[in-house]
Amino acid sequence: MYNISTSCDNHLRRFPKFLSDGPRVKRNDKGKRRMNGKSYTPPKVWTWKPGNGGRFASINRPTAGATHEKALPMGKHPLQLYSLATPNGVKVTVMLEELVVLGHQGAEYDAWPIRINDGDQFGNGFVEINPNSKVPALLDRSGPNPIRIFESGAILLHLAEKFGSLMPSDPSGRAECLSWLFWQMGSAPFLGGGFGHFYAYAPEKIEYAIDRYAMESKRQLDVLDRQLAGNRYVSGNEYTIADIAIWPWYGQLVLGELYGAAEFLQVHEYRNVVRWAQEIAARPAVKRGCLVNRTWGPEQLPERHASSDFI
Repeated sequence: MYNISTSCDNHLRRFPKFLSDGPRVKRNDKGKRRMNGKSYTPPKVWTWKPGNGGRFASINRPTAGATHEKALPMGKHPLQLYSLATPNGVKVTVMLEELVVLGHQGAEYDAWPIRINDGDQFGNGFVEINPNSKVPALLDRSGPNPIRIFESGAILLHLAEKFGSLMPSDPSGRAECLSWLFWQMGSAPFLGGGFGHFYAYAPEKIEYAIDRYAMESKRQLDVLDRQLAGNRYVSGNEYTIADIAIWPWYGQLVLGELYGAAEFLQVHEYRNVVRWAQEIAARPAVKRGCLVNRTWGPEQLPERHASSDFI
């Protein structure tokens, strides 16, 4: 069992603070990109250079499919989650914990860790559930035939419709909620794969790339801040899957828990986002969801099989 009395801020604290100045990017007279005095002209045909990917070089490759055989574990509950406590993974564990709090008995679930740094996502069992080899992935065995769901937004939508919770039922409210859900799905790659990668993980600090994605990340925060100026939650006065999807990325960002970039991005300027993020972080289900499938740091809960796993 795990004690969840501590703040959720600590549960997602995972990104080292890379705050040193990076190398400047210059262009020569022919428009070639220069890093550390070296020029680069893209070849006519790109070829993969294994190991050329920074922190995640060992698990990045330009092909899909399984690399090895590894069956997935199965628990007793109809819902089987295979994930890790990354922002995308936290979306789903928060959703499931919220459903449990609401009293949906069928929302109890087994959560199994997929250790992406070890390549678990390329095992044939996981690839059968998610051919894209990304966490999270869900197997719903509650019906006569198991249903696989991958992509965090699709999982949230599936669970909201399955249990009739955390999504407005009226057409206008539903449309607003889904618009913000898919806003997050389309916007977060610029924050994570764009800003986060070049600011925190890339083997070299590239000024142009960091500036480009910092600008876009701040623009997105401004979009969210303006929306929250007149609404308690993202899509209105009701807490929905839109909030659950957006909070692990943008909420944690303004709380200082992503990439060590709070000062760099001056996140305190987005007061409405900060207010919203703090309110959601205090929810008991969010605190529990932050813990599930966490495999690093002093506060861990790699597997979750019952509500009694928490104290």
